[in-house]
Amino acid sequence: MALSPSQQRYLRSLAHDLSPVILLGAKGATDAVLKELDLALSHHELVKVKLSGGDKEERQAQIEFLAGGSGAESVQQIGHVVVLFRRNADDPKLALPR
Repeated sequence: MALSPSQQRYLRSLAHDLSPVILLGAKGATDAVLKELDLALSHHELVKVKLSGGDKEERQAQIEFLAGGSGAESVQQIGHVVVLFRRNADDPKLALPR
């Protein structure tokens, strides 16, 4: 499901006050982190992830691994923080604009 620009804008506004739920350590994005992210997305739908250090390409690889492995979409990335969204099909919590 691709997000429209208005939906991305809305999700960015909701994510502004959120604190990072997932913090990546020195090992970066691992399968254990992916499991925790899956649980967090199932519960919250919209989460912030603080990426581990490294250059821009390494952070982009972490985002692709997390988004691809969890089925989430990247809403926004600022520095070392990325916002991910995945709709909960059974119990949607966020109403998206059209």
